[in-house]
Amino acid sequence: MSLFEDAAVRNAAFAWLKERVGYHGDVLPYEELRRGFEFRGERVPLLGPQGIFKPRVLDLPLTITTAPSGPYADAFGIDGLLRYKYRGTDPEHPDNRGLRRAMARQVPLIYLHGIARGRYVPAWPVFLVGDSPERLTFTVAVDDDAHLRLSTVDRVSEADEDTRRRYVTATVRQRIHQRAFRERVLDAYRSICAVCRLRHRELLEAAHITPDRDPGGEPVVSNGVSLCKIHHAAFDRQILGIRPDHVVQIRRDILEEIDGPMLLHGLQEMHGSRIAIPRTARFRPDPDRLAARYEQFLRA
Repeated sequence: MSLFEDAAVRNAAFAWLKERVGYHGDVLPYEELRRGFEFRGERVPLLGPQGIFKPRVLDLPLTITTAPSGPYADAFGIDGLLRYKYRGTDPEHPDNRGLRRAMARQVPLIYLHGIARGRYVPAWPVFLVGDSPERLTFTVAVDDDAHLRLSTVDRVSEADEDTRRRYVTATVRQRIHQRAFRERVLDAYRSICAVCRLRHRELLEAAHITPDRDPGGEPVVSNGVSLCKIHHAAFDRQILGIRPDHVVQIRRDILEEIDGPMLLHGLQEMHGSRIAIPRTARFRPDPDRLAARYEQFLRA
């Protein structure tokens, strides 16, 4: 396959991913990734049975995948870049050789990070920037999609490119952690708003009890509550509080305000109700975190 044909398939894959992310948000379902897209009459899937995947239309891998609970310990290193494990322990396995060839040619790939069963966060383009046979890992950096559209004369220096890739990779890492937190919290709450019981997952968010910028704001389920967008905003702005005994309180001035049906039914009528909590005890809101957050609400 020529470099031109290879690039055409990869660009089609990137365009398809962009369209799917625009539809679903940046957490994509397994079945859609496995089904993939059509290119010149042939189906091009983005997922296969193994983490390193080369569709039939290409000579080199297209995607690398971290499974939600897979056998490989893929992780971000202290330099902020991803360490992606070889397939197996043989550096000369055909899949590992395929990635090595992709690295030599600096072919852009797609990274699919599994954050929950059947749900993946995609990042593209990614490039292999290091190979460590002794550790059985490749080093992976995420780049800006705009980089692919630059001409050779427009390209920046290697130092600037490295800085940009580290920054973009750090941004993707943060996005993966945020999406993983949301998916775990929403799963624990059975995809409902804890306050109003709204069941449309696309309208739900994972609210931190202790903000993630604060000490103790870890992205663990017991530090989260599944809330719809309205109640999340009200919680963050101290309009809505949750007592340690899981009772909802609405700020006094909001209770006394007269407005339309949204204020009445969406906020005022929630006062004194109890939130839904996860069935699993270890996923329920941490009472100490709730108490500290409720103190902030009372001072507002």
